[in-house]
Amino acid sequence: MDREHDRATLSRRRRRTLWISLFCSTCALLLLFTLLLSCDAPWSVTASPTPTPAPYAVTCRHHSHDPVTLTLYYGSEKEAWMSDVIADFNHHHYAACDGIITVNAIPIGSGASLEQILNGSIQPDVWSPAGSVWLSLLNARWHQKTGRDLIDMGAKATPSLVSSPVVIAMWKPLAAALGWPQRAIGWSDIARLGDDPRGWAAYGHPEAGSFKFGHTHPAYSNSGLDAIIAMSYAALGKQRGLTLADIQDLRVRNFIADIEKSVIHYGDSTGFFADEMFNKGPSFLSAAVMYENLVVEANDGHSYPHLPFPVVAIYPKEGTFYSDHPYAILHGGWLTPAKESAAEVLQAFLLAPQQQAKALRYGFRPAVPSIALGAPIDSAHGVDPEQPRTTLQVPSVDVVNAIENTWQAQKRHVAAMLILDTSGSMNEGFNGMSKIDAARQGLSDFVRLMSDDDILGLTTFSDQASVISPLSPVGAKRQQVLRQIAAITADGGTRLFDTIAEQVQALSRFTTNDIKAVVVLTDGQDNVSKLSLNELLQRITPQGEDAGRGIKVFTIAYGNDADADALKSIAAATGAQEYAGTPQNIRTVYDQISLFF
Repeated sequence: MDREHDRATLSRRRRRTLWISLFCSTCALLLLFTLLLSCDAPWSVTASPTPTPAPYAVTCRHHSHDPVTLTLYYGSEKEAWMSDVIADFNHHHYAACDGIITVNAIPIGSGASLEQILNGSIQPDVWSPAGSVWLSLLNARWHQKTGRDLIDMGAKATPSLVSSPVVIAMWKPLAAALGWPQRAIGWSDIARLGDDPRGWAAYGHPEAGSFKFGHTHPAYSNSGLDAIIAMSYAALGKQRGLTLADIQDLRVRNFIADIEKSVIHYGDSTGFFADEMFNKGPSFLSAAVMYENLVVEANDGHSYPHLPFPVVAIYPKEGTFYSDHPYAILHGGWLTPAKESAAEVLQAFLLAPQQQAKALRYGFRPAVPSIALGAPIDSAHGVDPEQPRTTLQVPSVDVVNAIENTWQAQKRHVAAMLILDTSGSMNEGFNGMSKIDAARQGLSDFVRLMSDDDILGLTTFSDQASVISPLSPVGAKRQQVLRQIAAITADGGTRLFDTIAEQVQALSRFTTNDIKAVVVLTDGQDNVSKLSLNELLQRITPQGEDAGRGIKVFTIAYGNDADADALKSIAAATGAQEYAGTPQNIRTVYDQISLFF
């Protein structure tokens, strides 16, 4: 009996122990699971967001619960506004005909995105360049390539999202010297200033030096393209109906040439011109072609806290264009029915009053009439809501191409010294490609892009600098320089600062009216030069009232070991731009630099 009682007691104890063990194990597992979830374990379960029915009428071509990712490439001029409203759109988890729509929005220059669409390196579902002229240019070239259009044209098919007039941004005291605001200023004044060697002294401001003007490269930037079209109209006194015969008129050629004499450099970014002008002052740029919203930003009191004078928007009296930022759905082979419906949802969202009101706060003119113009589109911010009084007609694609060709023949030439680091580290591989081999390819591309009348020099450096080809016209030596580049080898140290100083000095001896620039690539840090970085900066920083006409030093930090901070300082001191290069992107980097000339 006692044995049976003992066995029963033991059994109960075992069962109790087992239950306690199971309970403790379960609690431990639950605690572990909770901790893993809080630490974002790679296999943790996250609840899917709840779709929000899009409050817009769209055409459903397809029905599913699958999520939709919409790719949008847009003109970088409106990046601040687009970043704001696209983040808001994605936050709402909108859905219409299919699952939740997510927009992947990428800012890019209008011309650069056009070229990448044509070569197939990008496939946007929606494209919003800075101006409608780019839609016509893309459609024409796409039709040549495929026999069909990529974009359904027309105001309803490609509505404007926001707009901003193309203006000439000018320092207020200099504009006043020309008679502003009582007297209307236009392209004829810019041409006269560009052709007058007295510069601002002719208008009572000798301290402002020569007239220094800027506009971007018209093949890659909307403001630059609009500028040369407007110049062509102004030369002939027309506002519409430009023909191919008009562009052959000597008045067009001479008018553009007079303006181009005063250009300090070109480039692919209107925003870069704004930053350089507003940060460096009148000694760097007297005026530049920009958008009205950039003038608003300049005068907002916080974007450029050290602005030396107010900036005003000159709306050329001969007429100008609106940068209308169209919204175009691209009917390429990659556009699915689900993406097309999603694109309609996004379009309706961007044109809704809430998003349009935000555009006004960013200095853009809303595209919908229900949003009245008000601050900051006002005189306090240097702009005039009643302007422009004359808008120009966008010419045909053939005429636009002819204007670009005329500009190419009249633009300023460049005198450029190319400097290449040939230290031993350039033999190293980077992601499967030799650094020196890729650099040779990029240099060769740059040389091929130069015109016969441009001036070119080539210098390499390691422990010492070697001038491979002295500064002289490209045309007579192009093939020889290409052979010299192909024969470059790498060995030794990095004599960076002394080499830059020597070649800036060599360029300064040239008295031609060319744009003068040094383009230097290096993959390391200076370990040979006698000059320090500060001593170099003192030597190469342009001084005086004509600093904008100084020698620009464009720098390429090649790979991960280059002294990126030093190279950025060198470029910034001279009003140039720094780039990050790799063997994979170096040809693109050299191509981007070539757009400054």
